[in-house]
Amino acid sequence: MNSRVEIDTKQARPAQAPSEAVLACRQLRKRYRQGGRDLEVLRGVELQVERGEKLAIVGASGSGKSTLLNLLGGLDTPSTGEVWVAGQNLADLNANQRGWLRNSSLGFVYQFHHLLNEFSALENVAMPLLIGKHSVASARSEAKSMLEAVGLGERIDHKPSQLSGGERQRVAIARALVTRPACVLMDEPTGNLDRATAGEIHKLMDRLNREMSISFVIVTHDPDLAAALDRCLHLVDGELLSDWHQGNHV
Repeated sequence: MNSRVEIDTKQARPAQAPSEAVLACRQLRKRYRQGGRDLEVLRGVELQVERGEKLAIVGASGSGKSTLLNLLGGLDTPSTGEVWVAGQNLADLNANQRGWLRNSSLGFVYQFHHLLNEFSALENVAMPLLIGKHSVASARSEAKSMLEAVGLGERIDHKPSQLSGGERQRVAIARALVTRPACVLMDEPTGNLDRATAGEIHKLMDRLNREMSISFVIVTHDPDLAAALDRCLHLVDGELLSDWHQGNHV
C-alpha cells in the first residue's frame, strides 16, 4: 500500500533524503504576516523520525505545535526549509503527488475525531483506501480488519452518534492506520477523553506501534502520554529542544 509517488527526476533537486527516516525536516521556518509585521512561529526546526519511533512534542499553547504538525504532514507550506516524507522531499512534488504521498505514507488523528456522521465506522475507516483507488471490496475488508485490531469488530456498522467518545477516537485511529502508513501524526489525540479512556487509547497506540512498526509523532499536553513515548521534544520560542530520551534527561 505504501507505494512511492513517481516524480520527474529531471525536475527534482539533488538533495539526499535523511538516512532511514520515515519523516524529517531541515531548517524549517514558518512566518505569518500579522498586524503589519512578520511573526515567526518556527525558527529553523530540525527533526528526524525513525521507523517505529514514538515521539512527543510538547509546549505552551500557541507555541506552534499544530503548525509544525501541519507542515510535517504536508497540509501547509513552510516559509523556508524542507520536509521529507518516506524519503521524498515534499517540495519536489506537485499538489496531486503530495496528496497521494500523504494518503499512502501518513496517517492523521486529531483531538476531535472528524468522522463523517452519515457513514458507519466501517465506511469511515475505508475512506482513505477508496481515495487511494482500492476496490470497494478490498477497502471494506481492510477496514473491518483494522476495526477488529482496535477492538471494535462488533461496532463496524454503528455510526459515530452511536459510539462513545473513546470508541469514536478508536475509529479515527483505525482510519489513520488502515493504509499502513510509515508515520501517524496526532494532535492531542486524548485531549477530549476522560483519564480511564485516555489510558486505554495510550495502550492501544503502544500495541499497534509494536505490532506494525508504525512511527507516531504526537502533540500532547498529557504528561502520562509523553512519559510513555521514546522521546520528548519541547517547542520553545519557535525552536525544537530535546528534553529526554526513554526517560533519561539530556
